[in-house]
Amino acid sequence: MKKYLSPANIITVAGGVLAFIGMTAYFTDSVNLSVPTFFYGVPILLIGLGLKTSEIPPVKLVNSDNFKKNKFNRPKELTDLVKDVTRWRYGIKAHLESSLESLNLWNEDNPPQLKEIEEITKEERNGFRMNFEINDVPFEQWLAKQERLNRFFVKGLVSELVINDNKKEFDLIFFY
Repeated sequence: MKKYLSPANIITVAGGVLAFIGMTAYFTDSVNLSVPTFFYGVPILLIGLGLKTSEIPPVKLVNSDNFKKNKFNRPKELTDLVKDVTRWRYGIKAHLESSLESLNLWNEDNPPQLKEIEEITKEERNGFRMNFEINDVPFEQWLAKQERLNRFFVKGLVSELVINDNKKEFDLIFFY
């Protein structure tokens, strides 16, 4: 249900309803209702459609209850990162676009896509697992940037890169 309640969908539906009411009122000679609803409905509909073309859905947060419980045990920067990627975004090609560009892990035509994020505990250490679709940025390029990844989001992180069996996805795991 959440995937249908994006701001772009709500604006598009509201504009479509207003434009429909305006057109219906115009053809039934209800001039007082037709002018404002039509002239407000069409631009709102176009704004919603414009937003819809540049929309990126939120990343799946696995075990969201675990994320809410442990909010005091993690760095603020990582909490902000998770909140940023788990909301609707507009005008970008992928989540973490500016971060990946500054790390030189970006391909303009087919960028890596963040698919899901999960807070994990492994060997008494807390961390995050980010699942990326590789696309046109080779895994070896990610391995070359691993040292920089350790200090990019928060100083003192320890990262692991684990390629999945299908060779099209990998997990970036941070421990803090």
